[in-house]
Amino acid sequence: MNTHAKPFSPETLVIDAEAEVERITAEMRNLLRTQLKRRGFVLGISGGIDSSVSAALAAKAVGSKNVFAVFTPENDSDPLSHRLGKAVADTFGIEAKLEDIGPALKAFGCYERRDASIREIVPEYGEGWASKVVIANSLSGDGFSISQLVVQDPEGNQRTVRMTPSAYLGVVAATNMKQRARKQIEYYHADRLNFAVIGTPNRLEYDQGFFVKGGDGLADIKPIAHLYKSQVYQLAEYLGVPEEVRRRPPTTDTYSLPQSQEEFYFSLPYDKMDLCLYGLNNGLSADAVASAAGLTAEQVGFVWTDIAAKRKTTRYLHLGPQLIEPVSEISH
Repeated sequence: MNTHAKPFSPETLVIDAEAEVERITAEMRNLLRTQLKRRGFVLGISGGIDSSVSAALAAKAVGSKNVFAVFTPENDSDPLSHRLGKAVADTFGIEAKLEDIGPALKAFGCYERRDASIREIVPEYGEGWASKVVIANSLSGDGFSISQLVVQDPEGNQRTVRMTPSAYLGVVAATNMKQRARKQIEYYHADRLNFAVIGTPNRLEYDQGFFVKGGDGLADIKPIAHLYKSQVYQLAEYLGVPEEVRRRPPTTDTYSLPQSQEEFYFSLPYDKMDLCLYGLNNGLSADAVASAAGLTAEQVGFVWTDIAAKRKTTRYLHLGPQLIEPVSEISH
């Protein structure tokens, strides 16, 4: 990365994409051979930037014949995700399989449980309705403690209601089944092929716990977890990820209403969040970060407070199984 000889700006996050790709792919090969003891990589391709870059890195690291991808749409998925995911797999010559997890989720009661939790606050919610969860804006100084539910009736009328703790936990618990079902499919194919599973979080997501434990947080290797999201986009351009994928706004593609990552979790565009996180990580002043991100120093302070809060509340997601007593014969 660049030094701070120049004023802090978005340019500070510019990296040598070619060198970084070579470094990452070399380490992927090394870990696959020396630690994971597997023959190749499996990953889910969502049509988003992170999974697309991870797929491209895997193909470059071990050859496309040693990479297997899965598309795992469900009842609420945007068809665009599959179309873009297929374009990525085709671009890099990766074999891919469509695995519709909707029927399994229905059997698990995912949709029924979610709707029951929503009806705690919107009793009429049912067939033909759609919804998404949104959060308070971090720049307000209120933090992310207030979660709201946006519902849309069959006639297209929307309204926003404040969620009770019970409704929020119920909706999230049911929705998390989607990520865990996807990981089941990935590990099935990994076991079948003797491959390792790739996780696709970028640094912002990894740092802030934007993943489901036992779901998209579960993986054997996470090759881009050290990269800020704006740096992932730099790798995407260098690697030749399809332009339509690079232009697509980051989305959760989890709820039945369209939902951006900003309104669900971060509340700021990724480029501003990257700058705030980088500034905090590197001890920069709030004024310097504010100037680079187009915010006020007070707003940067609000974001930093929220970053710290998320690190604290999501620490559980990063923990492995806890032992009552160390098992000395097994080293980690």
